[in-house]
Amino acid sequence: MNRFLISAAHKSSGKTTLAVGLCAAFSRRGLAVQPYKKGPDYIDPMWLGLASSRACENLDFYLMSPAEIRARFAQRLPGADLAIVEGNKGLYDGLDLDGSNSNAALAKLLGLPVILVIDARGMTRGIAPLILGYQAFDPDVRIAGVILNQLGGSRHESKLRAVIEHYTDIPVLGAVHQHPSMAMVERHLGLVPANEASGAAGKIDILAREVAAQVDLDKVAAVAASAPALPPAALPPSAHSRPDVRIGYARDAAFGFYYPGDLEALEAAGAELVTFDTLNDKRLPCVDGIFIGGGFPEVHMQALESNRNLRQELRSAVEAGMPVYAECGGLMYLTRRLSWNGRSCEMVGALPADTVMHERPQGRGYIRLRPSGPGIWPSPAPAEIRGHEFHYSSLENIAADVKYAFEVVRGTGIDGQHDGIVYRNTLACYAHIRDLESNHWAARFVEFVRTCARLKATG
Repeated sequence: MNRFLISAAHKSSGKTTLAVGLCAAFSRRGLAVQPYKKGPDYIDPMWLGLASSRACENLDFYLMSPAEIRARFAQRLPGADLAIVEGNKGLYDGLDLDGSNSNAALAKLLGLPVILVIDARGMTRGIAPLILGYQAFDPDVRIAGVILNQLGGSRHESKLRAVIEHYTDIPVLGAVHQHPSMAMVERHLGLVPANEASGAAGKIDILAREVAAQVDLDKVAAVAASAPALPPAALPPSAHSRPDVRIGYARDAAFGFYYPGDLEALEAAGAELVTFDTLNDKRLPCVDGIFIGGGFPEVHMQALESNRNLRQELRSAVEAGMPVYAECGGLMYLTRRLSWNGRSCEMVGALPADTVMHERPQGRGYIRLRPSGPGIWPSPAPAEIRGHEFHYSSLENIAADVKYAFEVVRGTGIDGQHDGIVYRNTLACYAHIRDLESNHWAARFVEFVRTCARLKATG
């Protein structure tokens, strides 16, 4: 399989912009491009998936074993001509001192030649020791080329090309000049998600055009073709023979943070997935359970408040004992109120707490949870659950008798000690939890939905 890793010398070098542009440019050449993203992320994969018209898979050393990373990588490859893996942070950055969870480690695990993006603003001759240092730091990582980014003009480009050619053996695969049309809009959690960005398709068209004009796609394709052969692929899990429960999940501009593998795992466990729009739908679809993922409810809180009918239906569903699972933004939506920038709006009101937004992150990074107290999904639950969190909000005025499903071992959760509010058949937490070998939560949730539906039908 032709493949490569696009990484960078440091964070915010423009690799996401270039990765999206490369996915789109190669797709427009008629290639089936399979995108991947290293680490926990929802927003970049949305853009990569939209640019390539294929679901983007996240590869995460903290949550997955090396064997599972290889299997997940292989499972997405059928039908693809080219795999593009976007790294996170810098090439050698990672949690551990030995670099065992770095982008470089992923490149070695999957046999990925590396294309290094270098933000070259203010650089001339100094780019040579930078490249040479990255080459020498780990000889087992093959840096197959560089793409120069944020160039100041043709003279700047000529100087950099001459320096790199004189001092290194690394080919320059592209030189991208600064241009306002390539800028991607950001806010407090990073890029504006593709499901919210008005004109996302138009932005991708611009990136495809600019990247195709300033990056040598034939040379990039040759780098991808130089990747070694992959071992045989593991088969994906087989789907449930026939869906026997319906699960509605919020998918709109306010809520869009879902891992494709989680949705597929819900279907494999026997769920028919039905989307609903929290901003516009007045009624819930006819479902047996509800999943509300993360997103940006604060940006859309007035529209969420205005949709009183749906909020009331959701609250009634929770009170009636419908199984509900909510993560981060979904948790915020289920509380009584959401306050941000001096404004306060009513939310669903199913959980006894209020949500307040802050200027700085209140929880950020990987999280480890220990199940405790009133677990409502069927066992066996893992002894420890790993996930990630990234929220600028916190909960206030929490009822004194609230019940929690988890103790926080690492991270923040709701109050630094607990996460996972349990109310009736609802579980709502700040942690984002993926369905992986270490924790197949989707099957447990579907079984819980199935059990509740049977009890309702016979009761």
